[in-house]
Amino acid sequence: MTYPLTLDSASSFSKLAGDRGFVLLYPEQRIANNSQRCFSWFRPSAVARDRGEVLSIRQMIDEACRRHQIDRSRIFIAGLSAGGAMTAALVANYPTLFAGAAMIAGMPFGSSRDAMSALRAMKSGAREPAGGWRRPVAEVSGDATSWPAITIWHGGKDRTVNPLNAQACVDQWLGVLRIARDAGKEERWAWGELQTWKAPEGKTVSLYSVQDLGHGLPVGTRPLAATGDPFVIPSAISLPLELMRLWRLRKAA
Repeated sequence: MTYPLTLDSASSFSKLAGDRGFVLLYPEQRIANNSQRCFSWFRPSAVARDRGEVLSIRQMIDEACRRHQIDRSRIFIAGLSAGGAMTAALVANYPTLFAGAAMIAGMPFGSSRDAMSALRAMKSGAREPAGGWRRPVAEVSGDATSWPAITIWHGGKDRTVNPLNAQACVDQWLGVLRIARDAGKEERWAWGELQTWKAPEGKTVSLYSVQDLGHGLPVGTRPLAATGDPFVIPSAISLPLELMRLWRLRKAA
């Protein structure tokens, strides 16, 4: 797994927060909950609304908002690997809490019910459940009508989480927002491919397919020195900077 301190220094999120004036929260797993210190996204009791790990993270967010007087209309969430899957779980359970969400090398919500099925889904691609990928989210979100903008990121050379899972994630959130698959726009860049879908009310789902990326978070190629974290990978696109642009987190005056 990747620990918050090495991920933070390698990705420069704290520097960006300082430059742009936003509060940064890193939830950290306990060994008592998961021996690998990964979020237990595959365990139903950990991702049920107002229970387990999703409740714990929700409480951390609430405390950060109280302590720092944060504008609750400007809360964003990003997660890598197990964190990407947990991001999906948090959005499914608390859709109105977030203005934007980035799921990086993650898994669709409701794709597994235990560790063994999770490993199979990660390796070979999650199987679509009866009723489609929208159903697991609809079962916990009820009659929610407000959703954050969704960005899904995956490396074409990811050998830990099969890129097929990114397609399943896309299908899940397109289903939730009731957007047709064939309604998207496709752009090709030096780093790979960007596909974007837009709902009539303006919410978007985007898939960043980074062709030469393994299992990790892409950062820019300058400087070319090692990032200091095996899951933060030099790339032709910088995810942190792209999120700053998408979420309009501009430099402080």
